[in-house]
Amino acid sequence: MEPEMLVLGVESSCDETALALVRDGREVLSSLIASQTDIHAKWGGVIPEIAAREHLTAIFEIYEQLLSDAEISPDEIDAIGATQGPGLIGCLLVGASFAKGLSQSLGKPLIPVNHVHAHVHGALLGINEDFQNIFPTLSLVVSGGHTNLYYMKDPTNFELLAHTMDDACGESFDKVGKMLGLPYPGGPHVEKLASQGSPGVVPMPRMVERKSNLSFSYSGLKTAVSHVINRSGPEQKSHADIAHAFQEEALGQIVRKLTSAMSIRPSVKSIIVAGGVAANSRFRELMASSFKLPVWFPPLKYCSDNGAMIAAMAYYEQREGKGGRAVEWDVFSRYPFEEYLAKDLSP
Repeated sequence: MEPEMLVLGVESSCDETALALVRDGREVLSSLIASQTDIHAKWGGVIPEIAAREHLTAIFEIYEQLLSDAEISPDEIDAIGATQGPGLIGCLLVGASFAKGLSQSLGKPLIPVNHVHAHVHGALLGINEDFQNIFPTLSLVVSGGHTNLYYMKDPTNFELLAHTMDDACGESFDKVGKMLGLPYPGGPHVEKLASQGSPGVVPMPRMVERKSNLSFSYSGLKTAVSHVINRSGPEQKSHADIAHAFQEEALGQIVRKLTSAMSIRPSVKSIIVAGGVAANSRFRELMASSFKLPVWFPPLKYCSDNGAMIAAMAYYEQREGKGGRAVEWDVFSRYPFEEYLAKDLSP
């Protein structure tokens, strides 16, 4: 039997300062988040310089509160996981620098964690099922910055099958929300407005129809919404109907791509959906009705950025021997798509 491992997770990639203590990759002892949503709302989006300064102000206070809530002393921490990227460089540097200093002072291993991959572990935190019944799986990360589809043989093996060619799904929700005059962030407000709309009233183009192309695209859908909103005269549609039509195609595209991906990777036992858009209730309904395989979503508190998902993934990385005490690694801003672009995904 493997000894228990208590991991501190540090997340600061965008506008949430988040820390958590997780035991053995699944048991969350404490998870705290300082959100900056209200601060950035006046600009309709995240201002990187302001976000980084807010992380500096909040991170140590959250760390002390986290230890107090969990009734844990720093010496009881076995390893530290920190977001390496992708994200906003200034924000990432705050979290990574804090984690590196803590690693050095406590003499504990420091594990760099890919933020996008870690979102999947936010979903795994909510699953009590044995992993042998979950893997191999198709996992989706659908958020404001990323729309990625992976084939996973185990918790640390990510084979990128597809990603968005332009905007991310969550990003398009925010931008359409702005077009409709809704508050930032737009996603939850678009979802609420869409629930009041009627199907079939507003036509929307179906994006990337070719089944052999697993890539996602949202730029053209955004443009279509803009044209409908700007159309004048008696044909002008209600905002609720527009939001409904947009949401159905934005989410329906994902269902179509997953269906195609299952023919390429027929051995999968389940589907995992993670990221901020995983909180959308209509998305959950569509996925449940479209697939016979088990579909796993995170608990709502682990859909957005959080430290628990970082700590959970760091645990599995350390268990597989991928972690270490080295602090030489640096942060990175963008997801490395080069491997995907060179791949042949033919079945």
